[in-house]
Amino acid sequence: MSGQHDEDDFAPTTTPGYKIGAAKSVDEYAKLDAEDESLARWKASLGIVPGAASGPATGPQVSVLTLELASPTLPAGKKLAMNINDPAALAEIKKHPFVIKEGVEYNVRITFKVNHGICSGVRYLQVVKRAGVKMDKMEQMLGSYGPHPQGEAYTKNFEPEESPSGMLARSGTYNVRSRVVDDDGQVYADWEWSFKLGKDWS
Repeated sequence: MSGQHDEDDFAPTTTPGYKIGAAKSVDEYAKLDAEDESLARWKASLGIVPGAASGPATGPQVSVLTLELASPTLPAGKKLAMNINDPAALAEIKKHPFVIKEGVEYNVRITFKVNHGICSGVRYLQVVKRAGVKMDKMEQMLGSYGPHPQGEAYTKNFEPEESPSGMLARSGTYNVRSRVVDDDGQVYADWEWSFKLGKDWS
């Protein structure tokens, strides 16, 4: 599957005239507009408070943990999730792709942790190809985050979409490359996986 996805496929959309501001520490962000109560509450929800310990600034700023395909039509107890940090599990998904039921509503769900500092404009990019032909590209904004006050992971549910249906859609394997990147072009995760469409979840 490697080499089937071009870097051009992962160029995020940009807004003309938008400039990325200089990076600031958690404490610097906490002190900005300190008199604005609603802004202060929003910053506190992200763990941005004066004197907050944001952890040592070592290692990746963002750790992507899991990606899951969720659907109200999934049988009870069935879960389609991948551990991004387990190479053996990802290799298994490439050998034995997820099977998504055709014509149903589902959504992508991602979990990640912010280890230190403030990450700005984090987004998820996904390119789907079949037999080397690009079938779909998804770009979803995760947002801007600081470390969670309790050190917990964040979960982001993307908007629901409907899986394709029909005999043509069910033929072949869909190869996916996923990437999590921020406004500065910092890549936090980049991995490949596969899925097929079927008449039922399996």
